[in-house]
Amino acid sequence: MLLAPILRVMALDPPSSRSPLDRVPRMLITALLVLGVAVPALMIRELIEARTGDGPLADLGFIAVPAAATAWLAPRASYRRRDALLWLIGPGLYIFPIIAWRPAFLPYRDWKPRPDEASRVRWLRGPQHAGLWYLPGEAD
Repeated sequence: MLLAPILRVMALDPPSSRSPLDRVPRMLITALLVLGVAVPALMIRELIEARTGDGPLADLGFIAVPAAATAWLAPRASYRRRDALLWLIGPGLYIFPIIAWRPAFLPYRDWKPRPDEASRVRWLRGPQHAGLWYLPGEAD
């Protein structure tokens, strides 16, 4: 994935080193993440469909890349890895843009942390960071 080094650096930044991204850069990062997953998924589906015909194998080929990307990004966005299984029943198409939206904002968080993350996050109070959470380090 092309944005993995950027996301890794963004996740390790101390909160005072840069201000949170505005909506437009965050939207661009999200769009790149979604396109970076959707285009290879469609290409794999087309390759499988050309070889074996339209059927469940082509559908599973389409789901494989987004499910893997969801499983990789989910812990960084306060979701569980098992949420990637939602691609098998349909809501993955709705969940992935949300999961892609959240890492675009790291290391800051504008969403409430999960109970298992609550002991590690800090509520930021400065005027520049008011209303944001900060989780030091990268999520496992």
